[in-house]
Amino acid sequence: MTVAKPVTTELLLASASPRRRELLGVLGVQFTVAPADIDEQVAPGESPADYVNRMARCKAATGLARAGGRPVAVLGADTAVVTEQRILGKPDDRDAAIAMLLALSGRKHQVLSAVWLADAAGAAGRLSVTEVVFRAIEPAEAAAYWDSGEPADKAGGYGIQGLGACFVREIHGSYSGVVGLPLFETAALLNSKGYGPVPGRGTGQ
Repeated sequence: MTVAKPVTTELLLASASPRRRELLGVLGVQFTVAPADIDEQVAPGESPADYVNRMARCKAATGLARAGGRPVAVLGADTAVVTEQRILGKPDDRDAAIAMLLALSGRKHQVLSAVWLADAAGAAGRLSVTEVVFRAIEPAEAAAYWDSGEPADKAGGYGIQGLGACFVREIHGSYSGVVGLPLFETAALLNSKGYGPVPGRGTGQ
C-alpha cells in the first residue's frame, strides 16, 4: 500500500487550462494552479509521443524549479491531436480551424495526452493514446463551428466536451485524455508517487 506524502507537500498543477483544473478536481486531491509557460515548438524529427511527453515533463520541471525549494510536487500535462503523424495544434485563425476539421472529417485520428509528476525525488510520467473517429464534416459545418467560438483554443480545432462532440462517431480510449488530462493515468501516477490516496491501484495496471 502506498503511503501518502505529508500534507506539507503542496501539489501544483502547471497549467492554466480550466479543463485540466476541473478534471484534476474530480480526483479529490488538493492542488494549486501554477501555470508554467514553456517553448512549445516541435523539435525536428520529433515524434508526437516524444513531443507530448517532453512538453508535460518540461512543464512539471519548470514548475518545480520556480517553487524555489519549497516542498512541492508539480503535475504537468500536454495533449496533441495527431493525424498521419502530423500534430494539429490550436488553430491560428478561421481558415486554419476549418482546414483542421476537414482533415479529420470522415476518418480516425489519435489524441495523445501525457502527464508527468516532478518532486524533489525525481519525475515520472504516463502516456494515454486514444483513437477518435469523426463522421464526415461539410465545409459549412466547420465554418459554423468556428463561429460558435468553441474551437479557437482547442488542439485539433475541436472540443469533445462541447459542441465538437457532434462530430465524434466513435472513441476508443480515454475520454478525459481527449479533454486534456487522462484521469486513469493521473490517478495511477499520483498513487505511485504517494500523492493520494486516489481510488484505484497505484501501478495503473
